[in-house]
Amino acid sequence: MFGLGRSTQMVSEEQALPGRTAPTFAVPETHEVLGTPIQGPWPEGSEVLYIAMGCFWGAERIFWRQPGVVSTAAGYLGGFTPYPTYEETCTGRTGHTEAVQVVYDPSLTSPELLLKEFWENHDPTTANRQGNDIGTQYRSAIYWTTPGQEAAARATFDAFQQVLTEHGHGTISTELRPFTEAGPFYYAEDYHQQYLHKNPGGYCNHGPNGLTCPVGLVRQDQVPAQVDVAPPTD
Repeated sequence: MFGLGRSTQMVSEEQALPGRTAPTFAVPETHEVLGTPIQGPWPEGSEVLYIAMGCFWGAERIFWRQPGVVSTAAGYLGGFTPYPTYEETCTGRTGHTEAVQVVYDPSLTSPELLLKEFWENHDPTTANRQGNDIGTQYRSAIYWTTPGQEAAARATFDAFQQVLTEHGHGTISTELRPFTEAGPFYYAEDYHQQYLHKNPGGYCNHGPNGLTCPVGLVRQDQVPAQVDVAPPTD
């Protein structure tokens, strides 16, 4: 279904497909690459971040490769239709975007580092489009579940917009919303989970965009802690 022209106008809740009260397919229990649960439970202290950056096949692979990531899964998020199928989502009439659930250990990585990968591996300025993949299902989005993730999303958004502007690129169109507003997350069909592990030569529309998202910088309205300032040498 990728690479085909789809609606770039967000469907309204009233016009969305009705969906169903339960899924019509089974979701695998175990991650094909990481060997961890796809639907939980995950280790105590794990945090969950949801991102969308075009086709979820390549996006998911980016994140299961990151240090500190416990589990990933492909699914549908940010729309209206309960328990959608891939075919329904591709019509643009569910309102969902192709999303990736990223479960991580906050003692081993951070939202900033994960979002650095997000910004640097797609074009966040093309609303409802990544390359030849066109439609609302391909829109860029970050859906946070913690205050720390929200802070990281907003800070990296601003930092990367500055980088884009300095290089003559456009305005970020990425949707920023709390998961409590965008959810629930509906898991995609079995064959979508870890798709590029199962199909190493499969379609992938992701890769470095040539720009770097600065992270770990002190905001302009903050002063470094005194312990971070080197004393005078003379």
